[in-house]
Amino acid sequence: MTTISWTENGSAFSARWHSENGSPAPARVVVVDDRTSANAAHRLARAETGLLWRGDFHNARQLSRALERRQQRSPRSAAAGGDVASLFTGHRATRAARAELLGRVLVVLEPDYSLGLRRAPDVRKACDHAYGTGDPAGRDTERTCVSLPELLGVLSAYQWHVKGVDIPALDARIHPDYGVFSPVRGEYIDLVARAPLPPGVEQPQAFDLGTGTGVLAAVLARRGAQVVATDINRRAVTCARENLRRLGLADRARVVEADLWPEGRADLVVCNPPWLPAQPTSALELGIYDPDSEMLRRFLHGLPDHLTPGGEGWLILSDLAERLGLRTRAELRTHIADAGLRVAGRHDTAPRHPRATDAADPLHEARRHEVTSLWRLVCG
Repeated sequence: MTTISWTENGSAFSARWHSENGSPAPARVVVVDDRTSANAAHRLARAETGLLWRGDFHNARQLSRALERRQQRSPRSAAAGGDVASLFTGHRATRAARAELLGRVLVVLEPDYSLGLRRAPDVRKACDHAYGTGDPAGRDTERTCVSLPELLGVLSAYQWHVKGVDIPALDARIHPDYGVFSPVRGEYIDLVARAPLPPGVEQPQAFDLGTGTGVLAAVLARRGAQVVATDINRRAVTCARENLRRLGLADRARVVEADLWPEGRADLVVCNPPWLPAQPTSALELGIYDPDSEMLRRFLHGLPDHLTPGGEGWLILSDLAERLGLRTRAELRTHIADAGLRVAGRHDTAPRHPRATDAADPLHEARRHEVTSLWRLVCG
């Protein structure tokens, strides 16, 4: 178990280090508070020093915003000639550098996950939800150190979990857990809700691969399918099971922990893989980036061995990767053909998410023209 150490008021202290994105513990930690200027904090953070905050909670957020302003530079300037692939690469590099710098602002959680800062919110329920139950009796004397951005993410995720995400296709709300990709983009859900089921099958056996919150499994179950949903992420398995139970669909949709494929065959296999073939920089980005299109290719090549005769595979995929120069349409069709599959049909939809209309987004042009498709794939 990694720990961090620091000196405070002449005494030595230590705490467990926890980072959801796998960031290493800072080798050097100094105590900072409301008296620390943003310029001084920026110099320390750029020198890879952890800044353990001991002041007012709201001032810690102000300091983070001040550090962000000092870190900002135009992503557009990083893409010589306006090449969209270079723009994407520069945009990601800028965001990664900003996240690394801001991640050096640290806070300490007590054994029960309470936060001993002035004007700090009660973060215990949110941390219990994200990390597992703390020790309210204080028998565990070890404290935990996390970055301020991670803690803010834990608080935000808990609010989403409690409130839920409205899913019109279900006339209900889905409640994402921490670390599970939230279904905030409804267009791909609507595609699955409206696409015609394989002909001749009224109550198909279906697989939902990489189920996440279980939202697509729920849609398929509502359409009469018996569903086996899989995910390799244990948090997702727990989350999907609870959402399906809450919706009264646990008898029609079973969730198993598996590396993509369950046993057996199905009349319908649905997969919504990460849309961008790029390297994730954290576990939380695994729902967005698929290195070398690995999950996409595994789905396609495994499909013939898991479909019943006359069955269909539904691939839900955005063309954003094509618009960013990360993958071509020809490459996608080659992947499909190499797997022994053909396209029986395709259903398209335009984006409705806020980024599609955000002109300040450096990738706005690509997002504005993005198309999300449901590819109906059959053997042969």
